[in-house]
Amino acid sequence: MTKLAANLTMLFTELPFLERFHAAAQAGFKAVEFLFPYAFEPAEIAEQLRRHELQLVLHNLPAGNWDAGERGIACHPDRCDEFRQGVDEAIRYAKLLGVKQLNCLVGIVPQGVNAELARLTLVGNLKFAADKLQAAGIALLIEPINRFDIAGFFLNTTQQALALIKASGSDNLFLQYDIYHMQRMEGELANTIKVNLALIRHVQLADNPGRGEPGTGEINYRFLFSFLKEIGYQGWIGCEYKPQAGTEAGLGWRAAHGL
Repeated sequence: MTKLAANLTMLFTELPFLERFHAAAQAGFKAVEFLFPYAFEPAEIAEQLRRHELQLVLHNLPAGNWDAGERGIACHPDRCDEFRQGVDEAIRYAKLLGVKQLNCLVGIVPQGVNAELARLTLVGNLKFAADKLQAAGIALLIEPINRFDIAGFFLNTTQQALALIKASGSDNLFLQYDIYHMQRMEGELANTIKVNLALIRHVQLADNPGRGEPGTGEINYRFLFSFLKEIGYQGWIGCEYKPQAGTEAGLGWRAAHGL
């Protein structure tokens, strides 16, 4: 069975955030994900999850000043204390919201910081976060993101992510595989997923070009959904796309794919 989670950062954006949970449930979703919960008290979000019988399957660690263009601080040598405080805050929210996995957006390399220092900083922070989350019963994920959408982002490919996982020495660090980002960076989607299935804990989708819903671009999602079932992927698939003609119309692809 294909398990789809509505990404509330991208879907139902015509509604205030706390109203999107009801809309997701009305649209037939059993689970949701989003970028960050930190603008709200945990109890506010927990009430929406309870009222609408939804599972929260993923959110991110704090990622710096998002509105100012920051996309994570885990590779910033001068902000390790801030990163580690954010890990504690994320664990607090995750425990109250029943989240079993958190994603770390590793960040854009700061101007004047060389790649090796950024890598060493990142590996140390990932090791710290993975250990802290493991003690709390929560998995840590990292996500490669294409360099076209976020210029300067440190982590762009599956192989880079695998190298970071190995360098961390942690058995609590896994891969979040975003089909859209990896189509732009690598292609070879099916074989990459199959080879790394043991480390992939979460999948996200959007089509390319345009990051729209499945069926609006070049990716053969009918094949990929069948393939994920065939190889035994058990996790959730987050619907993290930009609806091309509004959320309601942008959900029609599910029926077209038998979902």
